[in-house]
Amino acid sequence: MLSWLWQFVKPYRLRLSIALLALIITAALTLSMGQGIRLMVDQGFSAQSREGLACALSLFGVIIFFTSIGAYFRFYMVSWIGERVVADIRIKLYEHLVGLTPSFFEDNLAGEIQSRVTTDTTLLQTVIGSSFSFALRNSLTFIGGLSLMFISNIKLTLIVLIVVPVIIFPLIYFGRKVKKLSRDSQDKIATVGAWAGESLQHIKVVQAFTREDTVNQQFAQAAEGAFEVALKRIQQRAILIALVMLLVMGSVAGMLYVGGSDVLAGKLSAGELSAFVFYAIMVAGSLAAVTEVYGEVQRAAGAAERIRELLSTQPEISTPKDSLPLKERLNEPSSQALVSFKDVSYTYPSRPKHKAIEGLTLDIKEGEHIALVGPSGAGKSTLFDLLLRFRDPQQGQIQINGLPLDQANLQELRSQYALVPQQPVLFSSSVLDNLRYGCPGATDEQVKAAAKSAHIDEFINQLPQGYDSFLGEQGVKLSGGQKQRLAIARAILRDPKILLLDEATSALDAQSEHHVQQALNELMKGRTTIIIAHRLATVAHVDRIVVFDNGQLVDIGNHQALLKSSPLYSRLAQLQFNVAV
Repeated sequence: MLSWLWQFVKPYRLRLSIALLALIITAALTLSMGQGIRLMVDQGFSAQSREGLACALSLFGVIIFFTSIGAYFRFYMVSWIGERVVADIRIKLYEHLVGLTPSFFEDNLAGEIQSRVTTDTTLLQTVIGSSFSFALRNSLTFIGGLSLMFISNIKLTLIVLIVVPVIIFPLIYFGRKVKKLSRDSQDKIATVGAWAGESLQHIKVVQAFTREDTVNQQFAQAAEGAFEVALKRIQQRAILIALVMLLVMGSVAGMLYVGGSDVLAGKLSAGELSAFVFYAIMVAGSLAAVTEVYGEVQRAAGAAERIRELLSTQPEISTPKDSLPLKERLNEPSSQALVSFKDVSYTYPSRPKHKAIEGLTLDIKEGEHIALVGPSGAGKSTLFDLLLRFRDPQQGQIQINGLPLDQANLQELRSQYALVPQQPVLFSSSVLDNLRYGCPGATDEQVKAAAKSAHIDEFINQLPQGYDSFLGEQGVKLSGGQKQRLAIARAILRDPKILLLDEATSALDAQSEHHVQQALNELMKGRTTIIIAHRLATVAHVDRIVVFDNGQLVDIGNHQALLKSSPLYSRLAQLQFNVAV
């Protein structure tokens, strides 16, 4: 874990050096108090000298003053490094997550991923910002104190050291168990967080089905499971700490008996024994402290493993190193189709025997309006995923103006699209921020013009703060139709080359649908548009309708032609229009 963390600590070597220097100085000054105790006992108490006592206390005062200054620099620098490094890890982790394909998030719980970004990194901050400094300071105290013990009295030192090998083996054994249990504990906590987030996010469904007792019981079971794992970890650490304290303090007691006998026999002064006892207590306390911190480090090691696991996940789709420019190609006149599917097939990994898209060959001209229709699961949404390179086909090739998608820069490719999904996505921010998501550099006038085109401007102005009104999580304060019109306005503002509409008017009432359809008709003029349609009435006016069934293109033509040539399209039309065709 420490070798992995070093890559994040390395840029701040100067601050680390200052922290280490302050740490060494404070450890040395703390140990030097033992000599102050020796002077105080021998030259003050034993000699019955006020001057000797005053001199020893003055030395104490100087040591305490400089120790306090060193402690300030040590604490500030180490805490700064801890906060800075964890912020860097969070930034790198989030940037990495944003670059992963959507399929990764389909296979992993959002709550668990959030737990790794927040809770696990907080554990690392605790180790870097306090525990590591604490452990290092106590390690230096242990080494320094042990050295002074040898200098003071070898015989007493050997008595204390008898228990060290007995401590090391339990430390390693229990430390490994704590690390494993810490990893299990973090996984359990992440599961609890994911469950809580999901149930609270869909609170309307929970309450509508009166399942409050059920979710409470399920959450309680998950929380109890996390508690049981955490309790096992705590028990292992408690046993380790108690064992170390018993052995260390037992050896100190033995040392006191032998040392006390030497004082009574005149072989050792009371001051020397007092100083030795001080060093022994410092060494024992440092070893116990390091043992306790070792448990924290093992817990953080489990968190680091979870973070490294995420960082090691490679995106399935990325920009090739030798990517070709797309915008320049799109600006050049071309006689070929703008979008071409050439024998494209795709199979979801979770359903290897079922092809979502099979042998699709289709050319879409620039400015053409294409509608994709068919039953649910026919492959329409998969087609959008392939166009946006959320997925890559296992067979065949998709081209834009003759350039294969997998040879284009990913950001440049996706900048050519504007997507209006069936379930509109809004973020926890203001109306203005949500609209500007389509074009961050748009002026207020451009944003308002897009809102007017989507027939949402009047509603926005009625909100308490107008365009600055906060929409709540996922736009919870808006109706379905209002959210959909905001999503359409965002697409209008983006001014894309290719427009992708996934049943963009499905959530609107008849009057709103009429207004938005007019806005979409204006937006679609001269722009290549691909529409996923479930209601055939909304796409009867398009240039061509592509009929899908079981991942295959079964027919293509306009509305009137398909009513005659396609049994599937004819049946869908009959069901929707309730007329014989």
